Amino acid sequence: MAAGKEIRGKIKSVENTKKITKAMEMVAASKMRKAQERMRSARPYAEKVRTITANLAQANPEYVPAFLQQNSGTGQVGVILVTTDKGLCGGLNTNILRATTAKLKELESQGLKAQTVTIGSKGAGFMSRIGAKVVAQVTQLGDQPHLERLIGPVKTLIDQYAEGKLDAVYLCYTRFINTMKQEPVVQQLLPLSAESMQADKTQHAWDYIYEPDAQSVLDELLKRYIEALVYQAVAENMASEQSARMVAMKAATDNAGNLIAELKLVYNKTRQAAITKELSEIVSGAAAV
Repeated sequence: MAAGKEIRGKIKSVENTKKITKAMEMVAASKMRKAQERMRSARPYAEKVRTITANLAQANPEYVPAFLQQNSGTGQVGVILVTTDKGLCGGLNTNILRATTAKLKELESQGLKAQTVTIGSKGAGFMSRIGAKVVAQVTQLGDQPHLERLIGPVKTLIDQYAEGKLDAVYLCYTRFINTMKQEPVVQQLLPLSAESMQADKTQHAWDYIYEPDAQSVLDELLKRYIEALVYQAVAENMASEQSARMVAMKAATDNAGNLIAELKLVYNKTRQAAITKELSEIVSGAAAV
């Protein structure tokens, strides 16, 4: 029964793995609900800042902020890559890294050099392996992103664009669609599109009193809006991470259950064959006597 003992050991090992994956599935499900609530609660702030800034820009058409102007001729672009710190979340990181690599190749074909800011250890490791220029990075954000930790690295690209040193800044992250679907997104962060900064025509135009002046207020509001967009991307990526991990761990648990059933069937067949062999030997011995 040496083979049977080996199979029993495999069954025990797979059962232990199944317990781990089931526990990870339950933890991811709990974190997923919190991440989704955090993601949804961040949306109204960004939308309100956008609305206020659009109304202010409409009230001061003579001034165009730097973040709305198109830079050209610098030969440099910025890329903000948002990934996870941990693995075991299916193809989530693979998909966004593949989309980011395609974008980098596209920019390179246009004669542009990219400077990257990575959020998450998976993206930082990938960019260092492919030899990309990483100007800043932030890792180990935990289960809840904090804006003060994101502002520093992202500010390096925002300030360079405001100074006219970058042609554009792109934001790469995974958008949360639903529990079963997450979509990799590569969108232009700067310059801000004119469509996104359109004021609501149904509202009345207001005359504002500025302190210290209109330019400073508009510039600061646009910075807050850009920071809110980055925070929203990180929040959506975290919600996608927990959803993908829950689905991946559920699939692993189901596969472990199927493997245990197959191993038990093989074990029973092996045990039955050994018993049949022993019975046949006993019968043959008795007949010989």
